[in-house]
Amino acid sequence: MDIGSTLPDATVARIRDSFARQGLMGLLGAELAQVKAGLVTIRLPFRPELTQQHGYFHAGGTASVADSAGGYAGFTLFPDDSSVLTVEFKLNLMNPAQGDHLEAVGRVIKPGRTLTICQLDVWGVAPDRRIHVATGLQTLICVQGRPA
Repeated sequence: MDIGSTLPDATVARIRDSFARQGLMGLLGAELAQVKAGLVTIRLPFRPELTQQHGYFHAGGTASVADSAGGYAGFTLFPDDSSVLTVEFKLNLMNPAQGDHLEAVGRVIKPGRTLTICQLDVWGVAPDRRIHVATGLQTLICVQGRPA
């Protein structure tokens, strides 16, 4: 399946159902904005509760949506009877995370039977600008025989 191609409705429903069960994403107010094969975007609307001392989005929230975007990007390519776990990720914070919302984009760059590698990018979005605030790399593991 090509990265960015349309997924079967059942796969999109599996991803959305799993995402809806993530307590942290619900607590943060994050939402799935796009689900395609190997490509997922999560949107995090600005709220004062998500900021650090200078009023920017806190790195913890930024990292959380980046991790989930990559995890679900990989999960779109995994078998139906499996689940996904993050093995490791690294995130470089490049600019203060500010705007009306953050957009975290996870993109599979190397799918595998057991390990999958994803690129993570987070953008601060406002009506007049879109600033790249973080980039990273993630390794996922496909846990067979254990549906999410």
